[in-house]
Amino acid sequence: MGWAVARAIDMLVWAAIFLLIAVVLVFAGIRVGTDGPLIVTGTAAEGDTFELRYVANPWLAYLHIVPGVFYLIGAPLQLWRRFRERHFAFHRRFGRVLLTLGLVSGVFALGFGVPFSYGGAWQSLAAAVFGSWFLVSLALAYRAIRGGDVRMHRRWMIRAFAVGLGVGMIRIWVGIFAGFQILSLEESFAPAFWLGLSMHVVAGELWLWWRPNEDGLPRRAALEPVVE
Repeated sequence: MGWAVARAIDMLVWAAIFLLIAVVLVFAGIRVGTDGPLIVTGTAAEGDTFELRYVANPWLAYLHIVPGVFYLIGAPLQLWRRFRERHFAFHRRFGRVLLTLGLVSGVFALGFGVPFSYGGAWQSLAAAVFGSWFLVSLALAYRAIRGGDVRMHRRWMIRAFAVGLGVGMIRIWVGIFAGFQILSLEESFAPAFWLGLSMHVVAGELWLWWRPNEDGLPRRAALEPVVE
C-alpha cells in the first residue's frame, strides 16, 4: 500500500472519529437540556418516556455520561503520536486522568445500562458484554504500562477507545432504524447496540492489524525498504 493511500485512510479514520464524537456531544447536550429542568425541579418524566430512566436515576445516568464524554474528547489527543512524542510528560499525567474517567464511566454504564435499558433484555446483554470489554481493555492497558510494555498498552487503549466511540455509532443506527420506520424507537435500541458496538470492536482489531506497532507505520509500509 502506497504512502498516499495510507495517508488518505488515516484522514478518513480521523474524520470518522471526530464525526462520532460530535454525535455523542450533540446527544449528550440533548440529554442535559431535556433532563436537566426535570431533575432540578424534581419533576417526574411523564408516562413511559425515554427520559424516565434518566430523570429517575440521575446519579447513575450522569456518572456514566459526563465522565464518558470527557474521556472521548481527551482520548484522541492521547492517541495522536506526534503530540504524544512532543509532550510525553503531559501524556502520562493526562493518561491517568482519562483512565479514571473511562473506568468511572464504564462502571456506571453497567450500573445504569444493564438494569435500566430502554430496549429490553437484548440491549441489557449488549451493555453488559461491551461495557465489560471496555473495562477489561482499560485494566489491561494499565497493567501493560505499569509493566513497561508500551506496545500492549497502546493496543488495549485503542480497543477501549473503539468501544467508547461506538456510542456514537449506536445513535446513528437508532436514527436509521427509527427514522426510516424500520423499527419503533424502543425496538431500535437492542439491534443498534449490537451492531454499533460489534462494528467498533471489529474496526479496532482491523486497525491494530494494519498499525501493529508503536511507530505508527502501516503494516505494508513498515516492511518496505527505505530508499535514500
